[in-house]
Amino acid sequence: MKTHGFRVLGLLSGTSVDGIDVAVAELHAEDGTVVLTPLGELDVSFTAETREAVLAALPPNPSSAEALTVLDTRVGQAFAEAAAQGIAEHGPVDVIASLGQTVYHWVDNGVALGTLQLGQPAWIAERTGTPVVADLRIRDITAGGQGAPLASTLDALWLRGLAEETGEAVAALNLGGIANITVVGESDTVLAYDTGPANALLDLAATRVTGGEQHADVDGKLALAGTVRRDLLDRLLADPYFAAAPPKSTGKEHFHGAYLDAALAGLPPLTPEDLLATLTELTAATVAAECRRHHAATLVVSGGGMRNPAVMAALARSLPGVALRTSDDLGLPGAGKEAYLTALLGWLSWCGVPATLPSATGARGPRLLGALTPGAHPLNLPAPLGGTVDRLRVTEVGARR
Repeated sequence: MKTHGFRVLGLLSGTSVDGIDVAVAELHAEDGTVVLTPLGELDVSFTAETREAVLAALPPNPSSAEALTVLDTRVGQAFAEAAAQGIAEHGPVDVIASLGQTVYHWVDNGVALGTLQLGQPAWIAERTGTPVVADLRIRDITAGGQGAPLASTLDALWLRGLAEETGEAVAALNLGGIANITVVGESDTVLAYDTGPANALLDLAATRVTGGEQHADVDGKLALAGTVRRDLLDRLLADPYFAAAPPKSTGKEHFHGAYLDAALAGLPPLTPEDLLATLTELTAATVAAECRRHHAATLVVSGGGMRNPAVMAALARSLPGVALRTSDDLGLPGAGKEAYLTALLGWLSWCGVPATLPSATGARGPRLLGALTPGAHPLNLPAPLGGTVDRLRVTEVGARR
């Protein structure tokens, strides 16, 4: 059975706070397979004022109800303009899905208790006239899950065929502010969790050592010119988070400036290049350890970190014998993968299909996600899809059938 296709626009800003990712996709179902056609993606920068305000609100910085309310509006308005720009460039959509801007993910003793994403969806609905699915994480948390990584939903559907074809485990890695991994095998059980920092500490260190002139180690130049300092790396690797069993999730509430300061305390001074080389190695080492744990034969990389040659080189060194591929190699633009994920989550919710994997998030069962904000007209939801979907196929425009 083939269902009517919907055009969905996905929006999010990751933990690196480097702007808003926008992607437009057409999605429909064919006999248990989701068919996703990427129609285009773009990055929309925050104003410098908004970006600094978001960073200032992140733990361990103090905040207030006033500051969060102002920021919820500013981010919502920025998301609304980004959505309008996406529609202007790629055409009208049936529904918008927004993952917002995470400012706090509350985890206590390994248990997720709450999460806060800013970016009031009513601003998006008012600006575009289109219904919005938002607040996508909390329902999984109420069911005992981590509320993350939601990338596991796309990865499991998308890579299951490859795992069955090769007869070996395939891992998907997203390198945002935090690195998360999804492990897909031939069975229906999928593991997914945050492995630790990807760009979070790298961006922080780059901002510090360049006096704010750079907010990232552009092209990995600093790290590539440095040498890994084992004393710092060993301290960082001793963090109990890395040894904790999945499911687990983390964020900048754990990996922040004070965390880095504590790791550096009492050590001989490091050059900027050695600091960036060591933090790059931390990302690669923690990802590689999890790939080895699950005997992954292929690693499919996406996210902003895949544009960093130092990170990719460190991964290759740490994973000899593992095939490194990018999501672009498999037809899904790596720079926009999380925005396409958001579009998929919105489509699943719009069609009445649970969008979580309990084996990945730790929830008691699959759950329908999100809260709906109407657009310019009353909500007109489609009939529930019925049944489940267990595959995802990415197609090119003109190749749909």
